[in-house]
Amino acid sequence: MDFEVGQKVELKKQHPCGGTEWEIQRVGMDFRIKCLCCGHSVMVPRARFEKSLKKSQKKPSL
Repeated sequence: MDFEVGQKVELKKQHPCGGTEWEIQRVGMDFRIKCLCCGHSVMVPRARFEKSLKKSQKKPSL
């Protein structure tokens, strides 16, 4: 799977704040994702991120 910084994704589980949408801030062996509801940022290993992914939105091209 190809992911880009700035891409919006939805994970299977909710964040404790109630948000389900996240923005990718860093891509590599680990992903840094930011909750779009409360702004909390989390580092997640790639395997765990790909397993918990529900759907992703394409980043709009300029």
